[in-house]
Amino acid sequence: MTRLANKTAVITGGSTGIGFETAKQFIAQGARVIITGQNETRLNAAADALGENAIPVKADVRSLADLDHLAAQVEATFGKLDILFANAGIGYFASIEQVDEAFYDNQFDINVKGVFFTVQKLVGLLNEGASIILNASAVNEKGVPMGSLYFATKAAVRSFARSLAAELAPRQIRVNAVSPGIVRTNFESKLGLPDGAFEGFIEAVKEAAPLHREGTPEEIAQAVVFLASNESSYVTAVDLVVDGGYMNV
Repeated sequence: MTRLANKTAVITGGSTGIGFETAKQFIAQGARVIITGQNETRLNAAADALGENAIPVKADVRSLADLDHLAAQVEATFGKLDILFANAGIGYFASIEQVDEAFYDNQFDINVKGVFFTVQKLVGLLNEGASIILNASAVNEKGVPMGSLYFATKAAVRSFARSLAAELAPRQIRVNAVSPGIVRTNFESKLGLPDGAFEGFIEAVKEAAPLHREGTPEEIAQAVVFLASNESSYVTAVDLVVDGGYMNV
């Protein structure tokens, strides 16, 4: 099956985790994909693993100059673009007393500024009927101690999907969010939680979720493929929550 035959795609943060798995599935479904990342060695290794239909472009989504370079590379390589998965993101936890300006700026610069300007810089290259998918999180409607900044950034991403869907509708461009639940990637090592805290959080979520298990990068990527494909041609402005039912039960 080639649900994305002859499609062109960009995946930010495509060298690891959900981004890498999504690139793998996009390519399996017939797409050509540009993946981005900050670590050039890791990025090139990911592209090698993905094969000839993956093109690495080093870019930090916090940098508008890097995003301009990405747009130029997309235009030179593909001409036009069918799919954008704004996936790059981070998350750190801290109490309100611990947060300083650098801690605040880093999360909002990557998760909010980075997502918004990724879309802005590439929107002119999108074909009519293209699909934009923003990686939010199932936490975008939750609140927990020490999670105020991270959760707020993901609520902002969810809001972008609504407003950008309305703004880009005249071009038949669909904008949706995907919100993963608990999924083991290298992401959890970056959360800044005390030893054992993440495992405790996982167990609490698994207990509360109807499916009583973690998700996998493959399952999230399958949801992104759906939102990227013509199978979701009448779907826009939604938040597709892929979390084993945790948020809704």
